[in-house]
Amino acid sequence: MTIRYRKATMQDENELFHLAKQLATSFTVNQKDFAKVLPSLLQNRDVDIIVAEQQQQLVGYVLAFHHPAFYANGTVSWVEELYVTEECRGKAVGKRLMQEIEEAAKERGSKLMALATRRAADFYQAIGYEKSATYFKKTFAVSNSEV
Repeated sequence: MTIRYRKATMQDENELFHLAKQLATSFTVNQKDFAKVLPSLLQNRDVDIIVAEQQQQLVGYVLAFHHPAFYANGTVSWVEELYVTEECRGKAVGKRLMQEIEEAAKERGSKLMALATRRAADFYQAIGYEKSATYFKKTFAVSNSEV
């Protein structure tokens, strides 16, 4: 089967929502908030969302932010989310999504691409990423719409 890789659009909202729900472990993704967040991401010039589509159905996506940083003397890119459906894992879909987002980052002049993961270290190491820093987080109070 042929898989097409392209930038996400608002027409992808329902399918992206269902994929994002599968990825999330720290928060429960809800339709109301997702419907607010997606347009703001698509309109943000410092964000790229690339989707993988097979037979007009989304089978994966990657979301990345690009921003300037002092330590890199320029732009850095951060992969916030990468998700591939169970049935498409092991078929290089995630690898290709990462290649696509890396290309987008290079076009922006990014000096590096980074991400945090707790479940996919082997995947990222296999595609050339190296372990770097420890990830810390602090979760703030969750509103009723996020529960």
